[in-house]
Amino acid sequence: MSYFGSRNRTEMESSFVGLALAAILVIQFSTPVNSSCSATRPSPRNIRYIKTSCYDTTLYPKLCYHTLAIYASTIKTNPKLLANTALHVSLKSTNSTSRLMKRASKTPGLDPRVLAAMLDCVEEVGDAVYELQRSIEEMDHAGGSNFSMVMNDVVTWVSASLTDDDTCMDGFAEGAVNKKVKTTVKRHLGRIARLTSNALALVNRYASSKANLP
Repeated sequence: MSYFGSRNRTEMESSFVGLALAAILVIQFSTPVNSSCSATRPSPRNIRYIKTSCYDTTLYPKLCYHTLAIYASTIKTNPKLLANTALHVSLKSTNSTSRLMKRASKTPGLDPRVLAAMLDCVEEVGDAVYELQRSIEEMDHAGGSNFSMVMNDVVTWVSASLTDDDTCMDGFAEGAVNKKVKTTVKRHLGRIARLTSNALALVNRYASSKANLP
């Protein structure tokens, strides 16, 4: 194959992968995690609680507030529900990203370097989905005398998920794959990493409060 033929094929691959991953935003955020959450108009007090919690606790407060304020009527001023909702938002985003990465990795004729990086990323993001699911399951058991132990487990699972999000980018190091693919993947993987970071901060906040809410 000529140089120009190879170049055109790489550009087509990059465009396809970029478009596929761009669709993540539409799929992830077109509906709330639980559509019934937005049915009741939240009180100003509940909105302030979400905003204050996000801005006092997380590294990405604007993203935190934007993604959690719609659940203010359900969260109210409950730190456990706040942390749990943040975990669900992160899981939804990560799960959608995982599905899109799997589809993109099956594109016929991908450059071997792109394919290898995509497959590694599929595995890492799949692990992140599992770890977030486990953290949510553990949160259901956070109560009574085992509160500290359960919350340590939750923090461990969420931290592992965040690590997997970061590891996913290792295969897209400078010069390893096409720049357009790298930029697209980095943008969307960066979003789920920020969501997970926010969830971890709110989980730690709840754990340190020693709250024991139902």
